[in-house]
Amino acid sequence: MGTWAPLLSRGEKPIYLAIADAILEDVRTGRLAPGARLPAQRDLAKALGVDFTTVTRGYAEARRRGLISARVGQGTFVTRPVLGDSETGVTHSLVDMSMNAPPPLEDARHVARMWRGLAALEQEHGEALLFRYQSPAGAPKDRAAGVAWLRERIDDIAVERLVVSAGVQAAIVAVLGEVASAGEPICAPALTYPGLRVAAGHLGLGLVDVAMDEEGATPDSFERVCREVGPKAFYCTPTLQNPTTATMSIERRREMARIARRYGVMLVEDDIYGKLPQAPPPALANFAPERTWHIAGLAKTVSPALRIAYVVAPDARGADRLAAGLRALTGMASPITAALATRWIRDGTATETLKAIQTETAARRRIAADALGPEHLACEAFHLWLPLPKGWSRAVFYEELVRRRISVVPSDAFAITSHPPEAVRIGLGAASTREELSRAMERVRQVLDGPRTWSSAIV
Repeated sequence: MGTWAPLLSRGEKPIYLAIADAILEDVRTGRLAPGARLPAQRDLAKALGVDFTTVTRGYAEARRRGLISARVGQGTFVTRPVLGDSETGVTHSLVDMSMNAPPPLEDARHVARMWRGLAALEQEHGEALLFRYQSPAGAPKDRAAGVAWLRERIDDIAVERLVVSAGVQAAIVAVLGEVASAGEPICAPALTYPGLRVAAGHLGLGLVDVAMDEEGATPDSFERVCREVGPKAFYCTPTLQNPTTATMSIERRREMARIARRYGVMLVEDDIYGKLPQAPPPALANFAPERTWHIAGLAKTVSPALRIAYVVAPDARGADRLAAGLRALTGMASPITAALATRWIRDGTATETLKAIQTETAARRRIAADALGPEHLACEAFHLWLPLPKGWSRAVFYEELVRRRISVVPSDAFAITSHPPEAVRIGLGAASTREELSRAMERVRQVLDGPRTWSSAIV
């Protein structure tokens, strides 16, 4: 089926939707059988004479409908039919638990308070906010707000060391470009944030894995990599690591800092979840401030819509160099979203939003624990790492969840190594309500308790 091409109806409908509709129609008519492998996106784009991004959006829409599934290094396959009336008497709507977003807040008054902050920007800033460029490092007021937001995480931050970035991903690319050059190695935990893999590949950096345990990257493996490979930097998320939710103890942080000093390795600390725990350990930057680039985004602790991150450089000169790198990447962070973040931090809205996210996350963890077991209560993240019982492969488990209209992320997306564990990440914030989450987690439970089935995909 690698030569399949859709018969598109090119009317007023966007082409990407026509591609998804064609997949659905061919599945219904039997032209595409379960397990059939679809053409690579670039090949299909060439065959249809359309942009690569159009086919990418078409495949994404088909995945959203539960028609196809993608497997890293293998391709895109037609899934088995979605469970519906003939099997269960119930047709489920899709719950996209592959996205790791904070849960929606149930208190409408708090959401209204957030919107009032946006409306107040006109009175506070006027025309200047709309028609003026700003420094790539961020406006002085916004940098000062970043210092205030991070004061509980890092000791003694001078405002000259802090730069405002257009989100964490841009910050990661800029920081890696500062600490390493193309062809040089960096290292990270064996399971790590997919955005790091993208950034390293974009910059042409070698990526070396560091073995992990229940606290994340292990000192022994880190030191061995430092001794044998000589990486320029070590990237990690020490608190509520993505995807495993592991959190380094204070002793572990101190030891990792000691090793980095001994071998002259820079530390890139992604503290995106650092404020989520009620009593988080101190940031890694406190243990080796002279060699740590600390990145703290607001997407997980305040709002994904802000796309604002604060980066603390080892010194003021490093911050100046980073600002130049960010200027090349993004020009500047959006002045409007930076100003909104500043207002929310100054008037307490950001702190109150964080508390509301913590409360809702705790409620959702209880729902997950009711479905999957009490061990899932021990964490304060709104994503859940689920190692699969013996007999399950991650590909088959993923496919069975897709049939039940649930999307999760298999471990392949996070693995630096060639042998990912049989596990998936589940985003608890994706469901619009606690009731929807409860129903979705019950479906996950049903799959876990059901028979281990063979994958329908032909590989």
